[in-house]
Amino acid sequence: MSRKDLVNESLHSALTPELKTLLAGRVARALAVFCVDEIVVFDDGQGKQQKNVGKPHYQNANGGFTGFSDPNYFLMHILSYLETPPFLRPLLFPMHSDLRFAGALPSLDMPHHLKRHERCPYREGITIEERTDVGGSKKPKKRKREEVDSKEASLVDVGLPQKISVPVAIPPKTRVTIKLPENSDILVPGDSPAIGSVVAPSAPREEAGHYWGYSVRAASSLSAVITECTYQGGYDLTIGTSERGSPISDLSQDVSGGRPVPRFNHMLIVFGGVAGLEVAVEADSELQRMGVKKPEELFDYWVNLCPGQGSRTIRTEEAVWIGLMGLGGIVVSKGLK
Repeated sequence: MSRKDLVNESLHSALTPELKTLLAGRVARALAVFCVDEIVVFDDGQGKQQKNVGKPHYQNANGGFTGFSDPNYFLMHILSYLETPPFLRPLLFPMHSDLRFAGALPSLDMPHHLKRHERCPYREGITIEERTDVGGSKKPKKRKREEVDSKEASLVDVGLPQKISVPVAIPPKTRVTIKLPENSDILVPGDSPAIGSVVAPSAPREEAGHYWGYSVRAASSLSAVITECTYQGGYDLTIGTSERGSPISDLSQDVSGGRPVPRFNHMLIVFGGVAGLEVAVEADSELQRMGVKKPEELFDYWVNLCPGQGSRTIRTEEAVWIGLMGLGGIVVSKGLK
């Protein structure tokens, strides 16, 4: 079973880099706590009105801060950084102004953020330059990457005293999920690499029930969130959120519109910005071409996460926590394993 969450950018109202980083960190904590598998950051058309207006220009090539000029990129950058195991971050993320305050954020401490002394049959790692043969002995590394023989193996650093040799040639500095050898004490240094295997990032969850972090992708519009879904068969349960929707308690009690919530593999929950999902529909040329006028037409269920709210607005980072808590029972009872 996969649990899906989608968040629209919500950083425009934060006036400093520190606050923007803090808001992104709050979203990341919610994703980790509620075992979300995927986060999609989409453009609701409102950010274009604020880009480059008295703010530093986006200069990603030389590490310029993007929180003002491209909030969507900034949010994805922080979320990806925090999801990565700490020992891999210096290897995968170059110095960048976006990450200046990320070190002060609370740790996500997810199951794949393993410490050196912790045992687990799976680990995240990064391929390194030195190549081996399948038996673990070292081989020269003078040949070009595209000329590497498919019979060669790659060495992977998984944050342990021993490196792991996998029987496949993988370009250096590639993040991979490794299944470690059984009955092997890889927590102590060894003379030669241990033999492991590369598996899909979903394998720890599907094979052993370990939550293994979230993936991050971008969507150019609200419609692209659904049409560019990476899962075979797409999302089979979609939920839009709005203060004009039905109370979330109705959904939990299977009385929303008289339609019981079906069993599902991939749930998509869509959160809008302060202006709501209505503005995202208006800014989406594909939806306008199809004649879609109301966002509720796009979803199986249209829910109000916080009926009777005291504040006129609920911020996106607040809605994420409220929504994932309110839908937790449905995920457990209706989600397919």
